[in-house]
Amino acid sequence: MEKTDQQIHYVITVMRQFGSLGRPIARRLSEKLGIEFYDRDIVDRTAKEMNLAVSTVSELEEAAHKKFFSMKYPLGTGTTQIQDEIFETQRMIIQRIASRESCIIVGRCADSILREFPNSLHIYIYAPWKKRVQVTIKRFNYSPEEAAKMVNDVDAARDRYHRQYAGYLPDDPTYKHLMVDSSILGVEGTADLLEQYVKSYLAHRKDPEVSLEDCRL
Repeated sequence: MEKTDQQIHYVITVMRQFGSLGRPIARRLSEKLGIEFYDRDIVDRTAKEMNLAVSTVSELEEAAHKKFFSMKYPLGTGTTQIQDEIFETQRMIIQRIASRESCIIVGRCADSILREFPNSLHIYIYAPWKKRVQVTIKRFNYSPEEAAKMVNDVDAARDRYHRQYAGYLPDDPTYKHLMVDSSILGVEGTADLLEQYVKSYLAHRKDPEVSLEDCRL
């Protein structure tokens, strides 16, 4: 990215369906843009600030583990006080990160938390269900039945969590600038597409009179 683009402080949030490869796409995009990437780092910081084990925080927020979907208190089935405290801590951490640097933040209702943040882009990554099951089979060495159950369970948990704390579903287009099917171009191709989108956005923010067709990507 050109140095002039870096002078614009911006934040990208990425919500994603399980198995859509949203996380590796977001990480690859951060490498292309030369900005920081935050995902599990937020869990580590939350655990440290709350003096909790990282495993405890992981169990009480959206998390998928090997061989089974493991959460002591399923998200969205009635929150507990500790869940609310974890979300509030993560909210403050996300706001601090966003105020300090240009970055990409994955999940954890960051789109809602940073809805009014200046120069914020909110992206949703999805893929057909069968494709996501195939990704899960390959990633975890699951049977087709196990993979299908995990995709459905994690999707449902993320939806409940997002509705609980954001007030809407993560795939609600009202709150997204761009929604993309990652199965078309894969990780690298989707990251390339998003890089072009972000660069066009930054060029437009620098000069509102510049059309997307005038951007040199």
